[in-house]
Amino acid sequence: LAMPVASETGEAAAETTVGDSAQADAPSAEPEPAAKPTPRPKAKKRARKKKSSKTGTGQAQSTEAPPSTAVQPVSQPAAEAPAPPAAEAPEKPAATLRSGLAKTRKGFMARLNDLLFSRSSVDEDLFEEMEALLVTADMGVRTSTRLLEALRNTQTSDPEAVRSKLQELVRGTLELECPPLPSGGQPTVLMVIGVNGVGKTTTIGKLASQFTGEGKRVMLAAGDTFRAAAVEQLQVWGERAGAEVVRGPDKADPSSVVYEAVQRARREGFDVCICDTAGRLHTKVNLMEELKKVRRTMDKAHSGSPHEVMLVLDATTGQNAITQAKQFKEAVDVQSIALTKLDGTAKGGVVVAICDELQIPVRFVGVGEGIADLRPFDPDAFVDALFERPSTND
Repeated sequence: LAMPVASETGEAAAETTVGDSAQADAPSAEPEPAAKPTPRPKAKKRARKKKSSKTGTGQAQSTEAPPSTAVQPVSQPAAEAPAPPAAEAPEKPAATLRSGLAKTRKGFMARLNDLLFSRSSVDEDLFEEMEALLVTADMGVRTSTRLLEALRNTQTSDPEAVRSKLQELVRGTLELECPPLPSGGQPTVLMVIGVNGVGKTTTIGKLASQFTGEGKRVMLAAGDTFRAAAVEQLQVWGERAGAEVVRGPDKADPSSVVYEAVQRARREGFDVCICDTAGRLHTKVNLMEELKKVRRTMDKAHSGSPHEVMLVLDATTGQNAITQAKQFKEAVDVQSIALTKLDGTAKGGVVVAICDELQIPVRFVGVGEGIADLRPFDPDAFVDALFERPSTND
């Protein structure tokens, strides 16, 4: 039993020995296994090369990608080149007083010219028709009557002379003394009032933009604490104009907000402080009393303020604007008027009625929606634009 085991072991040993001897006896065969590992890496290299050759196109594309990537910064600005026109859009020319009066010129002046130049002589019938025309242009009964009396006294029979005289009378009505806004007191405090919907907050934003454009530091007081989103609207305008805004908690007392704004404007050396107020209905006596309180608070915060009370009126409301102005004037002594939306009405004659009946100068007129479309009021330019003969370009 031991012999087979030994023989098996011997055979195994023999096999091992034979294997060793075979390797020793066949040296030429030995290099092949040794050489095979060498070719194998070469084969792998070839495979890589082949692979690379197969993907050579892809590598070429990837090698070409960096140039295209390097060009993108050049091409991107080219793609963004159209952006500047969009940025330049707000810089479009501001609306002019002439363009703002286009509707009035087409209506009032066109009818006036038709009336005057359809007559060969001047008589009482002409004056009566002219009076009706002036009233419909929102000059009001009182102002229209005064102008017609002056025209009758000219005793002329030339329709063109009547037109020239009317232009002269309107110019004289509008030429009220309107001194420049006070400056140098640091800050100049403006109290802006008006009913809801006339464009009061928007007017404040445009004013702030004008002042900051002159290099002045502007503070805005969000005193309209009752109208929904009024404070947020003023903040948006403050950001656009580069002005700081002082606000209080929701439903805060307007007087406290205004007091804090004026005090801070004094401490920090601001040039102008514009105070927004609640758009109170002029028919509410208690609410008008609140405006009086706000004005007294301003004087406590900065003696002598407000330096000007500016009333904002909507030109499209016509004679109702005059009613509003009378009530506000009695409550807080209005010193100037900003007339908005003049471009949206065909009844620009309300400017003449306001100056004639209230003797309050118009300081600003709004002739468009742009931030630069709140223009200083120039009586001469207004009359020239109003009486300019309508053309097909209007």
